[in-house]
Amino acid sequence: MRLTIPFGTRPEIVKLAPVVRELRRREWPTRLVFTGQHYDPALGEEFLRSLNMEPDSRWTLPPNPAAALGALLERAVEEVTAFAADAVLLMGDTMTVPVFCLAARRACIPVVHLEAGLRSFNETSMEEVNRRIAATTASLHLAPTALAARFLTAEGVDAARIRVVGNTVVDVVRESGVARVPVESRAGVLVTAHRASTVDSPARLQTLVELLVRIAGLAASDPAFGPVLFPTHPRTHDRLATAGLLDALTDAGIRVIAPLPYQEMLTALAASRVVVTDSGGLQEEASWFGIPAVVLRRSTPRWEGVAAGASELVGLDGDTALAAVARFGHPAELKRVDALECPYGDGFASARVVDALAEADAAGLLRLREPDFVGRAVPGSAVEVSWT
Repeated sequence: MRLTIPFGTRPEIVKLAPVVRELRRREWPTRLVFTGQHYDPALGEEFLRSLNMEPDSRWTLPPNPAAALGALLERAVEEVTAFAADAVLLMGDTMTVPVFCLAARRACIPVVHLEAGLRSFNETSMEEVNRRIAATTASLHLAPTALAARFLTAEGVDAARIRVVGNTVVDVVRESGVARVPVESRAGVLVTAHRASTVDSPARLQTLVELLVRIAGLAASDPAFGPVLFPTHPRTHDRLATAGLLDALTDAGIRVIAPLPYQEMLTALAASRVVVTDSGGLQEEASWFGIPAVVLRRSTPRWEGVAAGASELVGLDGDTALAAVARFGHPAELKRVDALECPYGDGFASARVVDALAEADAAGLLRLREPDFVGRAVPGSAVEVSWT
């Protein structure tokens, strides 16, 4: 089965890397397409090199969002037409996913969706829209958890088309060699914030800064907490600089630095006392290391950590966030979270992904057919039409 694997952002590179490595180990024909959604080298090229994900095709998209979306669709159609794969394997929820879903199905090429079934139930989330498009177009759904699989079946996806495989980011973390740090040796608060809903609104950006300053004050008042480290996404840094808010962070003692290489980011995470983030992937990575996560959102597709008590949703409410950081930073809470099993996977998801693709019935699931209802009953219950 020849696979085309498109991806365009740092999380996709990270999460697909172990899958691509396993496919190559089994000599599976693959074509990697980097769509260039992350144009900053710190978020794209460095990760391609370090994770051995050099693409067969590398795209450059125009900076205007509308033009980028149009170019992405045009290039996707050209890609699936010129290199007719047996299936397109897509990861997650970026704009690359729905665009390639549409392009692939237009060419009658089946879609496999990896990290399928995550739901935040947030109607304002573009990522939620992207995932739902994938759910309606994919022929095989590779869900990270049993909860994600249940969300899919609740939406009408045939259970026979779903496989629970774990989340591949846990594979990356396990294979990184970064060790879990003993609770008593952890220090500091690691902060990340990049989502448009967090940083694009000047008012919400101001609220974020005020919240982080308060967290820095809490950390400074308790030597056990240690410093606050804030690797800033390029867009977040631009927003902060434009609004003149960088000084407020540094004056509060927060270390504002450029994005860290992945291995360094994992090392910083493992050594932290608490992580404060609006990132989905960081919630999963923190869980592997037993690090509690304070989530700067009011909903999340990663419900497993919330249910286990390893993470807490706080939005941008300063009082709630401060209370969560203080509670999670208590030694008893740190030990409790450290003892929890990672709910997102065991670090061997990539082998299950390839096993699912290699199943005897996978070829049947990935064969697109036109149904034949000639001479047959209308599917479903009896149809009634009323004009009154």
